[in-house]
Amino acid sequence: MPASTQAPAAGLFVGLISGTSADGIDAALVRFDAATATPHCELLLGRTYPWAEALRTRLVGLGQGGDAQSLEELGTLDVQIADAFAESALALLAEAGVDAGEIVAIGSHGQTVRHRPEGAYYDGRHPFTWQLGDGHRIAERCGIATVADFRRRDVAAGGHGAPLVPAFHAALLHAADEDRAVLNLGGIANYTLLPADGVVRGFDTGPANCLMDAWHALQRGGAYDADGAYAATGEVDPELLTRLLEEPWFALPPPKSTGREHFHLDWVRARLSGGERAEDVQATLLELSAITIADALRAQQPGTRRVLACGGGVRNARLLQAVAAQLPEAQVESTAAYGLDPDFVEAMAFAWLARQTLAGLPGNLPSVTGARGPRVLGVVYPA
Repeated sequence: MPASTQAPAAGLFVGLISGTSADGIDAALVRFDAATATPHCELLLGRTYPWAEALRTRLVGLGQGGDAQSLEELGTLDVQIADAFAESALALLAEAGVDAGEIVAIGSHGQTVRHRPEGAYYDGRHPFTWQLGDGHRIAERCGIATVADFRRRDVAAGGHGAPLVPAFHAALLHAADEDRAVLNLGGIANYTLLPADGVVRGFDTGPANCLMDAWHALQRGGAYDADGAYAATGEVDPELLTRLLEEPWFALPPPKSTGREHFHLDWVRARLSGGERAEDVQATLLELSAITIADALRAQQPGTRRVLACGGGVRNARLLQAVAAQLPEAQVESTAAYGLDPDFVEAMAFAWLARQTLAGLPGNLPSVTGARGPRVLGVVYPA
């Protein structure tokens, strides 16, 4: 791919994302300085906007492998999601006192409803990833150029289309004097490995919050286990933990990615003996996340001394403590210590990816996704 001669734009961008947990739309207003090797990126305002409950319930169901009722439903969801994203962007700008005309572009991730980089039938011949949220409608509603549909070009090039945020991590968090890992604790956990000298890599490790969220909702209602309080009332069930860890996906080498269509309530139920206490299941699911996160780092970048955590799981102190206990050789801390609000790193990353797209620059890292080479990602929907 020829290198772009266009410098990345300076100015204001908006990044929008709803992750695998579908627990809200994260919106970030970001200012980029003029093009440099390591761009200065300032979060001016970050907010999370709730989904309408009925829409969120439907999205979670689809994300966990449920089927759409019809093409009409999928088309309607595409518009509903776009409207929710557009309304979030407009609300963010209104609060910030910024006019739409001041924004260079919106980078919209959309909502993943199915992620099958290995093919729908695990045949390897028809890989796909699907994020809903019509970019045309966002651009029309907001009057701002919108970049969306970031993942599918990477999949078309033989990659997983995920994770995409490592390129942003590498641009802002790499250090020449130590090996680092950036740990995103969303519904799914993923790493960006940033060696002091070497190739950047990244991959999903399995569940972070998605199983705990689903089990908590089933047992107690509510979208998540605040601060791990419910897990704290239980004890780890060693036999259940063993059955959970026998999942073959955990042993796959990178590049790899996954989602709710693999790790969901039925996956948990299939491994229960029937005699477990509900609170012990929650504690065991938390331990599963911590162990698989730690095992993956030791396998792929042993000796890492600093783990920078971001994503919603950073607010679960019990989960962070469990990860730190599994990685006693590493310092586990929030990306906040390095100037990146852990709640909005991914939204900021999609603002950065939109900036890359407009400049004709790659947004993927083949060493992360497994794509055949660097690719300019996303589709531009003019204002």
